[in-house]
Amino acid sequence: MATTPLHGTTTGTAETGPPPARSVLRDTAFLRLWAGTTASGLATWALPFVLGLAVLHRELGAAALGLALAARTAGFLAAVAVGGVLADRHSRRAVVFWSALAAAVAAPLLALGLGRSLILMTLAAALAGAGQGACRPAFQALTAETVAADRRQQANAAMTMAVRTSTLAGPTLTALLAALVDAGTLLLGIGLLWLVAALLPGRPAAPRPAEASPAPAGPVAPAPAPRASLRAEFVDGIREARRHPWFLAGLGALTAVIALGYSATGVALPLVSRDRYGTEWVLAAAMTAYTVGALGGALVTARRRPRSEGWSALAGLALYGFAPLSLMLPVHPAVVIAAYVVAGIGIELFNVPWFTATQREVAPDKLARVSSLDFLLSYGLAPLGLALMAPAIGVFGVTPVLAVCAGACFLVPAAAALVPTARHFGRAPGPRAD
Repeated sequence: MATTPLHGTTTGTAETGPPPARSVLRDTAFLRLWAGTTASGLATWALPFVLGLAVLHRELGAAALGLALAARTAGFLAAVAVGGVLADRHSRRAVVFWSALAAAVAAPLLALGLGRSLILMTLAAALAGAGQGACRPAFQALTAETVAADRRQQANAAMTMAVRTSTLAGPTLTALLAALVDAGTLLLGIGLLWLVAALLPGRPAAPRPAEASPAPAGPVAPAPAPRASLRAEFVDGIREARRHPWFLAGLGALTAVIALGYSATGVALPLVSRDRYGTEWVLAAAMTAYTVGALGGALVTARRRPRSEGWSALAGLALYGFAPLSLMLPVHPAVVIAAYVVAGIGIELFNVPWFTATQREVAPDKLARVSSLDFLLSYGLAPLGLALMAPAIGVFGVTPVLAVCAGACFLVPAAAALVPTARHFGRAPGPRAD
């Protein structure tokens, strides 16, 4: 991570140079937040995997699985915008606590309804999704409160590395546990992870700017203004997002890559692995390669900050286009695996600077609302892309659909890079990192 001083950072003398930045990994408050975020990420990933194992063990039908996952997605989308408003209106730590607690309560309800009550399972899945959705923007904003500005890129890299490591090791660990316990017990374990996410993060040492300002002094204090409605405050967050052209452009590019590129490869990779290569090994190897590449990308962004960080991030996002491109061509499986490594590196070359720039540029009292827009669009349109991709492949064929999606992955980020302020994600260029 670059150690260039920012506003409010104390610098050293000409003889001694700037003092070394203290590693974010030595900050107890951040480590607690990191552990809580990691627990929530692992629980989020584990739920569909455990429900899939329940189908394999005939504890749950395929139709019930689809309904539960759809309810979870609906709960997420319904809660993410509300969670962003609440996290800007109230204590972000409290929003994390109550939303994670809701997801924790949902886990035993899912276990209770497994194979017994489809209605209970559906409602519990919606509650789990709501808890997940409400805590996402609060966690993003809480990171900005907990970590100093000059260490946020390192902090965001540490967060994403934890998530990627969980994704890499999680399937093996869950499969081993599934050999010892049933799906209901695994669901209870997911509930415990959400309890960790609810209880572990501490209160930030420094209050938000709005909280730090004392009340006006004087014999007659003005009456507080009436609180705006949730809808009005969410619209205010949209106005804040519109103040940052780089954010709108980057969000459009991210949404296009997820809804088109990620959805296309999610549907096409199993088909290509089976039909072209005649083995499931290519599917497993490509997904593992993507996660390994993402870990490498997070390591790079933790230590380096290019002069044109916005252009660099958007170029990284465009690298995902190599994944659908590799699936179009009759190439050796090693080429497909290499393309997924490149795609994984690229996605974190985008993600870490993107989160850091949002935390830096957006007004602190609107950060959670703007973050909720990010999750609402990028994650919200992904199920639509997945739903449309299979019929499109059935009508037009795999190769034409992959060609269109690969083109979108390359061209949309390139177009976003032309938007004013996109080159530096809203900040003036600083000295290049070593």
